[in-house]
Amino acid sequence: MAPSPRRGRRKDANALPSASSTFWAVMILVGLLIAYCSQLAAGTCEIVTLDRDSSQPRRTIARQTARCACKKGQIAGTTRARPACVDARIIKTKQWCEMLPCLEGEGCDLLINKSGWTCTQPGGRIKTTTVS
Repeated sequence: MAPSPRRGRRKDANALPSASSTFWAVMILVGLLIAYCSQLAAGTCEIVTLDRDSSQPRRTIARQTARCACKKGQIAGTTRARPACVDARIIKTKQWCEMLPCLEGEGCDLLINKSGWTCTQPGGRIKTTTVS
């Protein structure tokens, strides 16, 4: 009869550290939570950067970058002076005022070359936004 193979423990059998299954379950849940929280909900936006330059008198130049998770047929735009997902047709046709970019009570007008819009407050103050 042939000798039976040795049934001892393999040297590489304990490659992973010994830990309870609860520990590993918690680690997996934490990883999923971190991955989920970094994702935006569909149809929402967040401001990533905001830079203001007030070096010129009576004039402030602001630049902001937003990150959006828009639904199909939508694209990043501006609604009520906040980043938002808007109908892609508005952006393609450059009819900026259709996305309601100004605050409540402000009037919206397209710039002559359709490169942006102005929001006019009741007191006469004008805010100009250009798209780049």
